Amino acid sequence: MPHLTSDNRARAEAIVACYPQPRSALIPLCHLAQAQDGWLTPAAMEEIAELVGCTPAEVRGTARFYDMLHTEPVGRHVVTVCTNIACMLAGAYEVLDHAAAALGISVGQTTADGEFTLEEAECLAGCDSAPCVQVNHRFFGPLDPDGFDALTEDLRSGRLADTVPAHGILSRIDRSVGLPAKAAKTGTGAQAAGSGGQGSGPATGARPE
Repeated sequence: MPHLTSDNRARAEAIVACYPQPRSALIPLCHLAQAQDGWLTPAAMEEIAELVGCTPAEVRGTARFYDMLHTEPVGRHVVTVCTNIACMLAGAYEVLDHAAAALGISVGQTTADGEFTLEEAECLAGCDSAPCVQVNHRFFGPLDPDGFDALTEDLRSGRLADTVPAHGILSRIDRSVGLPAKAAKTGTGAQAAGSGGQGSGPATGARPE
């Protein structure tokens, strides 16, 4: 029985059709499944393996290589505090310590209500707004402890729902252009593969909208 919803199954098959080799769609399909469930469930990984022609172990092994893919449950909001040099000098460790105390969890843990998972990052490339925090890969900063409390309150209340979707959703914009690779003729395969690598909704968006 398919784990993906009927709409997501159709989207998955359309994504696979964009690549000359089905295995090339593995990571985009991981993003699609994670957008549905918030993390990569075993059932989702089995279905992805069937769609691209590999084993579930290969799907899991690939997913575990990437920080943006989770093979264990995480909170609805994954909060990541950068502690690299620019953020550290601006008070990132104070923000991280405050976040852990305010949420009642340690780095790598999830709150009992399933709302927040706390992470520490080496660098989020947001040095101009240090100390920088990401929530579901959306940037916030600079933040101090009071700003962090205001942010989590806004997240809990849903006031930021239009800005920060549930974890797993990278893009809420479907691709509107592109040539499926399987329809390409001789000499156009590279172009087709290139167009297939661009965003297709939650599955392939490299940058959040």
